[in-house]
Amino acid sequence: MISRREFIQVAAAAAALAGGSGSWSRAFAQQKLTQKELLAFEPLGNVTLVHVTDIHGQLMPLYFREPSTNLGVGDARGQPPHVTGKEFLARFGVAPGSSAAYALTSEDFEALARTYGRIGGLDRAATVINAIRAERGDKVALLDGGDTWQGSWSSLKTRGQDMIDCMALLQPDAMTGHWEFTYGTDRVKEAISSLGFPFLGLNIRDAEWNEAAFEASTMIERGGVKIAVLGQAFPYTPVANPRWMIPNWSFGVREEDVQAQVVKARKAGAQLVVLLSHNGFDVDRKLASRVKGIDVILTGHTHDALPEAVKVGRTLLIASGSSGKFVSRLDLDVRDGEVKGYRYKLIPLFSDVIAPDAAMAAKIAEVRRPFAADLARPLGKTESLLYRRGNFNGTFDDLICQALLQERDAEIALSPGFRWGTSVLPGQDITFEDVTNATAITYPAVYRMGMTGTRLKEIIEDVADNLFNVDPYYQQGGDMVRIGGLSYAIDIAKPQGQRISDMRLMKTGAPVDPAKEYQVAGWASVNEGTQGPAIWDVVSDYLKRQKTVRLEPNRAVKVSGV
Repeated sequence: MISRREFIQVAAAAAALAGGSGSWSRAFAQQKLTQKELLAFEPLGNVTLVHVTDIHGQLMPLYFREPSTNLGVGDARGQPPHVTGKEFLARFGVAPGSSAAYALTSEDFEALARTYGRIGGLDRAATVINAIRAERGDKVALLDGGDTWQGSWSSLKTRGQDMIDCMALLQPDAMTGHWEFTYGTDRVKEAISSLGFPFLGLNIRDAEWNEAAFEASTMIERGGVKIAVLGQAFPYTPVANPRWMIPNWSFGVREEDVQAQVVKARKAGAQLVVLLSHNGFDVDRKLASRVKGIDVILTGHTHDALPEAVKVGRTLLIASGSSGKFVSRLDLDVRDGEVKGYRYKLIPLFSDVIAPDAAMAAKIAEVRRPFAADLARPLGKTESLLYRRGNFNGTFDDLICQALLQERDAEIALSPGFRWGTSVLPGQDITFEDVTNATAITYPAVYRMGMTGTRLKEIIEDVADNLFNVDPYYQQGGDMVRIGGLSYAIDIAKPQGQRISDMRLMKTGAPVDPAKEYQVAGWASVNEGTQGPAIWDVVSDYLKRQKTVRLEPNRAVKVSGV
């Protein structure tokens, strides 16, 4: 016979999954979760690595829906992180409807978001990190995987200084980067000079002299163990972002350089070698299979959140998610120059459960104060869940594309496949902060130009190869370009140049004519001197006119070859 307690638990879960948003079910969920439980960890060994990555300027708690589509190709097909939804839950033994299911997947996202609330906030991260340090003392190293200074309005307006000032309170031991470079050479150099800890990039060279442009590594001692931290910045920064912003630096995977740095570190007495990487998970999986002597890769860039370490040979790969949702803790037993054992936990930062750190909360309020009123300004309302994350168009991407089509009088819209940008629940206001969380970059100009059908296909094919090339070292960008006003079919298993077919104008259903020129609006061009209004102004103007928007999941892309 079911007990009264069991009945209450089942009823609460059912209410949540049915879309109930009452304060009773929210309070129940928060009562079930405790800070003590979220931080609970059986310590192991003599070293603790704490990892954050891809925060993208998000200082405040947020909603962030994980992808429902994350396709792997080649050896990565069907392997983590390329599992989503119910498959993810089954693979990692996560109960449907649980707090972990909400944090890690898109399953029942809207209902669970209303039940468990927002996640993240750097003040909550500070609480967790401080607790780990209090427990483990001198065994702890904090490492930042980059994409930290970009992704919000306050970061854009302060050129990353808001994040730099807040992260300084956490006292990281090292970081690497990617979007940081879009502030330009001079700003990056200026910011790094005042960090107080190393900014690492072993794979970045001075293009003129072919010399190292950044420190390759740093040696630290924790728990009596000498740890070499090697830094790997995003290898394809001048491809995915404007080269003209950093004209004197060259990038790349530089596998041989990584191996050389590992050997050098071991000769210098390193008992533990950690690669702090912004390569992306599949690149790091390949790198781990080819470079010998790396104990741990703290991976970033692809925003994957995995509750378990992935082991490749003797190398552990750790994926800590994005947007400030998680803090990773990895305890290691290091003896005789090797890892004898490990224990790992990906800690979700439920903002209604974890108490904010007072000093960090005060600093966040200080750096946001000049922008707070503007950020809170409502532009419209949504009747649909707005999200971005995934291989193909999300509803927030479709909103941007609709704004481009209407505000710029275009037939086709192109919006980049960026992975950052927060989610908005149905019934909520869409604020200026929501819009800028999805658009705040240093090259925001919206262009309008003629493109032939042939040129459009070339662009889509090129992006598809960046994402679905079977060799991870050729996967050079984010997710697929988001497209408005045009439908197409993609066979991800086909070779470059043959993946895209059946391109049609959605307004008429007519096939795209290779020779005909179409009016195309887009933004985030990597070409210097692009002219046009800022994308956040275009989207803001559209929302003010529409007042309320409703966007269904995008069905304009037909995917095969999975």
